[in-house]
Amino acid sequence: MSPEQYLLNWQNSQHDAESMYPLLGSLYRDQGVETQIFGRVLVNASTIDILKAHKVARWYTGREVTTAETLPIIKSLAAMQLGPCRVDVGRLAQQYWDKHDNDSGLDDFLSTATASIQGTGIAQSRDVVLYGFGRIGRLLARLMIEKSGPGYPLQLKAIVVRGGRDGDLAKRASLLRRDSVHGPFNGSIVVDEDRNALIVNGNYIQVIYANHPSEVDYSAYGINNAIVVDNTGMWRDEESLGQHLTAKGAAKVLLTAPGKGEMKNIVYGVNHNDIADSDTIISAASCTTNAITPVLKAMNDKYGIVSGHIETVHSFTNDQNLIDNFHKGDRRGRAASLNMVLTSTGAAKAVAKALPELKGKLTGNAIRVPTPNVSMAIANLNLDSETDAESLNAYLRDTALYSPLAGQMDYTQSTEIVSTDIVGSRFAGVVDSEATIAEGNRCVLYIWYDNEFGYSCQVVHCIEHMAGVKYAVIPTLEA
Repeated sequence: MSPEQYLLNWQNSQHDAESMYPLLGSLYRDQGVETQIFGRVLVNASTIDILKAHKVARWYTGREVTTAETLPIIKSLAAMQLGPCRVDVGRLAQQYWDKHDNDSGLDDFLSTATASIQGTGIAQSRDVVLYGFGRIGRLLARLMIEKSGPGYPLQLKAIVVRGGRDGDLAKRASLLRRDSVHGPFNGSIVVDEDRNALIVNGNYIQVIYANHPSEVDYSAYGINNAIVVDNTGMWRDEESLGQHLTAKGAAKVLLTAPGKGEMKNIVYGVNHNDIADSDTIISAASCTTNAITPVLKAMNDKYGIVSGHIETVHSFTNDQNLIDNFHKGDRRGRAASLNMVLTSTGAAKAVAKALPELKGKLTGNAIRVPTPNVSMAIANLNLDSETDAESLNAYLRDTALYSPLAGQMDYTQSTEIVSTDIVGSRFAGVVDSEATIAEGNRCVLYIWYDNEFGYSCQVVHCIEHMAGVKYAVIPTLEA
């Protein structure tokens, strides 16, 4: 290929990506169709984001999936009458173009692939309230605003916080607008001081000041049958979380922390079908539990896990002190920005709440390190059967691409990846294949995860499921 041809190919790809914009927008806003390329969401993506998503195919298929292959698929989908679903045009392109030389049979192929969701219509909307507006609360707001539109069933109606002093609303808006880790908010935020509200990309979000759930009447703001997402961490058992249900307009509660007692701890993608319509209080478990459980399920399904230890290298959190000071927890009083801090984690034991077959088989510990986001879980496992690094990685790669866990597991073959490269990952965990160690019936797996954003994506999936929204995935991922 001549040097000039590289630039021409790039320009053609840019043109294709730009042509996708109105089609992707129409699919999402009008029909509730969320388009992806190998798990990378295309809704609101930039031209460069779309082009980079296409290159991800090399990790899975050994070749790039080109815009020339995906654009006709997107055009054909936009002409159909589909219902809410998640369509991976990268996987569809791979399936079709690996067997065809032209697009003469593309419409028939897509019609068959999408038969189950044609004409299913838009789901009924459900009100959502964020109780607390810290790191996770603000990322949940970003995600829900990003998804908002006629085709999306969840509507963020209110945020509940303590305070109410002069300037508080502007401060809350500023923290949503700017983030030192995740960058600027992609959109417009207007502060309505008179009504204590934020108008975010056209979404009216009421800010309610209260020190306790019993002080809130959501119905007074036109909010009814709401799912309240508690991301304060103040209450973690069913009795205390039940206080939310005493507020008028609240119907269900989702905790963004490990739940105590007999509460269901849900890792979406693993045990989300355990959520019953009658459940009013559930937990979305922890970021670490969400990161490791899908990988552990995959390992247990194929190789069987006899025992194991999970060591978490975790970014520091607001629970730690920036400089040495009193803290009720052991070691957490030492400066988070200067030290590696050995601490405990319940994530390994919590896996059993989502994956009961691993009860009593895992231990765990954590080391907090001086980075603001992205963590790593190191899983040292003893297996029922023998394997080697090459075959183990091939299995995990296929699981990340083709199995029902594809939405939770990602896989990288990069030899240069570091923690900042994972910031913004929408997956619960990313298997670092280049670090995999396997010999006989023992293996060590390294799993990266954005403990803020990736976890928040899992929480949103749980909210959707609690609301009764069960998205079809096209193409179907077989178990």
